[in-house]
Amino acid sequence: MKVAIQGVQGSFHHKVAQEFFGTDVAVVECMSFPRLVDALVEGEVQDAVMAIENSIAGSILPNYALLDKHDLHIEGEFYLDIQHQLMALPGQGIEDIKEVWSHPMAILQCREFFRNYPDIKLVEDTDTAGVAREIQEKQLQGIGAIASTVAASIYKLNILQASIQTINENATRFFILNKDKKQVEGVIDKASLRFSADHKRGSLAAILNVLSDCKMNLTKIQSMPIIEKPWKYAFFVDVTFEKIESFNKAVQLLEIMANDFKVLGAYKNRKHDATSK
Repeated sequence: MKVAIQGVQGSFHHKVAQEFFGTDVAVVECMSFPRLVDALVEGEVQDAVMAIENSIAGSILPNYALLDKHDLHIEGEFYLDIQHQLMALPGQGIEDIKEVWSHPMAILQCREFFRNYPDIKLVEDTDTAGVAREIQEKQLQGIGAIASTVAASIYKLNILQASIQTINENATRFFILNKDKKQVEGVIDKASLRFSADHKRGSLAAILNVLSDCKMNLTKIQSMPIIEKPWKYAFFVDVTFEKIESFNKAVQLLEIMANDFKVLGAYKNRKHDATSK
């Protein structure tokens, strides 16, 4: 089995793939999320790992659009504690660094740290671990990377400053995706839904009331414009529940009440596992 990840080995996506599927999982490195989705849709891989939101930076809206457009199935979720390290080639100090390269999300999560270093230029790149690899391969002096401890180890870079993210408790939520609607065996107590509502007063509230009446706990709601329908929105909702029968009842009702309704996936709630560590 092959799993698509965004980035290269040593990236946070690689870490999630190892945690979810096992350390010996075979991965296909993708330098963008559209490339990752293509690998899944075209059958190059059986599963894919995709970041969907961060506790500091918020939702990754383009990835919700990719989920919707390609009718991807959410097999599971995973919460990863993100600790960003500033690293460079051995023999350098932070005073020697002129530029720091990393993924835009990593830079966003670390901007406060660099307020103390106004002369360092922050440069967006495609991947955290990919930058670390490039620094090592090209022996780039004066260039730093924001990446993981694993990346520093793999690409033999020195960590100049550890845990530079703005908020120490920094977690990213990842979806595990497939195309064949495969589900992980075991407890199912969370689901991701997508729907739109009539553009009239109370239509969204009525749908949310159905979820409440069916004992669904709403943990997230995200709106996104429907490109082909200006000023109309799709809603992506996460719910948790204790009984699968309650969820099935909610689905039956929403299939009648909501427009373009679909279940993106039903899976085990990993949020409790992440926060209890």
